[in-house]
Amino acid sequence: MALYMKAAEILEKAERKQGALKTLVYDSKFANIKQLFALVCETQKFSSILVEIIESTKLLKQTKLRLPLAKVLVYDLLMGQGLKCGGSWKAMMMKHRSRLQAVLARMKVKQKVSNNEDLLPASVQRPAGAQLPRYVRVNTLKTTVEDVVDYLKRDGFAYLGQASRLEDLTLKVKDFVKDMHLPELLVFSPKTDFHEHFLYKAGHIILQDKASCLPAYLLNPPPGSHVIDGCAAPGNKSSHLAAVMENKGKLFAFDLDAKRLATMSTLLLRAGVTCQQLANQDFLKVDPDSPQYKDVEYILLDPSCSGSGMVCLRDDASSADQEKIQARLASLASFQLRCLNHGLKFPRLKRLVYSTCSVHSQENEEVVAACLEQNPGFRLVPLLSQWPERGLEPLTQCLRASTAKTRTHGFFVALLEKHSENGNKKQEPEVQMSSVEVTALSPSTCEKRPAASEEESEASETEDKQTPAAAGQADGTPGKKKRKRKRKKKKKAATVE
Repeated sequence: MALYMKAAEILEKAERKQGALKTLVYDSKFANIKQLFALVCETQKFSSILVEIIESTKLLKQTKLRLPLAKVLVYDLLMGQGLKCGGSWKAMMMKHRSRLQAVLARMKVKQKVSNNEDLLPASVQRPAGAQLPRYVRVNTLKTTVEDVVDYLKRDGFAYLGQASRLEDLTLKVKDFVKDMHLPELLVFSPKTDFHEHFLYKAGHIILQDKASCLPAYLLNPPPGSHVIDGCAAPGNKSSHLAAVMENKGKLFAFDLDAKRLATMSTLLLRAGVTCQQLANQDFLKVDPDSPQYKDVEYILLDPSCSGSGMVCLRDDASSADQEKIQARLASLASFQLRCLNHGLKFPRLKRLVYSTCSVHSQENEEVVAACLEQNPGFRLVPLLSQWPERGLEPLTQCLRASTAKTRTHGFFVALLEKHSENGNKKQEPEVQMSSVEVTALSPSTCEKRPAASEEESEASETEDKQTPAAAGQADGTPGKKKRKRKRKKKKKAATVE
């Protein structure tokens, strides 16, 4: 009963634009977050179908249910796992089940389809074969990929080796492969459930979408680093960072929501993370000049976003809602840019990864482009040349992810790196300085050329300032005598040096 009440509450808040669905789910106090998230996502996806069924049967009038709760109950009764509640609710819904099923059947006949999914608008339907695989990240703080593969083989799974193309990720039940891009990621068929598996409960494996594994993998902080995870909860990326760091160094993790941080603390404990320092604090209020963060060289920033890349949160908004959506995207992008600019203020920062689970350019390329314009000391690092989906032009150094091209949720990743200004100067120090001086000085004083070496600089400058004829006139001697005297001076200078 609690599951359905909480799902209805979240759906209602989402419909009133009080927050992103994913955020509302994770902000709830519900014990089984994944179960709640799945139910809310699927109910929202089938919302228009469910409303039609409810209205055709006059269910609200006969049961006195409110619409959000009715949608959740009808979804689970007709399309989900079957009602898990007992008591009066279940008895009431079972009383209306045959009428509800009849309406659903008539809708399928009318549209000439056999599956519930086929009733959805084309914009919401998943393309054939686009159901996402189950990705499992091996937690190298507790085990190795080889040991997990061996354990799973003994547990009845069939290991097919490393994938080499996208088609290899279409798997039968009990088959699995090693991912083609990320060495610690294993891939299973979509229906594989590990929530009750020993490896999951012991923290040896983390259930994490492939795209979500990219930020920590690409940031790649070495062991012993000081690293910040700016918007850390629920913690999968933090645990991944700790694994990359081999639990050596310091991982500062911030999140404004105390409940989410408490959940994250439990997750990190199960994963064996010991290098973390959690703080219930707004990242934007963290002082970059604090002595505590003087050695921070790497930052992972995955700020709040629209969540539009999540498969179950695809946009199905009417044109009337577009204005609200654009306003919300503008607000999110403004917040994301502030976070990004703030992250670049840490004095010893070398690299920062920026990521979102959004498909909107307003939250991705446009935020990064604005940031680079405001921070000329940073540049983009080209990422994974073999990755099939790139950032939108001209930011093709970034990565995008999608159900069609990468078999993941929609995602965006950019890696910003501080310029090595000293390194640039060492390459061509004299020429670069000369070119600047030539631009600044007047033509009459710009005739000297850059010295070829430090040893020749003084002599070259002296010779260029005066022509031989002018020099001869200056000391009243003929040109020939002047040249002899000059050679003697040079010899004497060389002897002294």
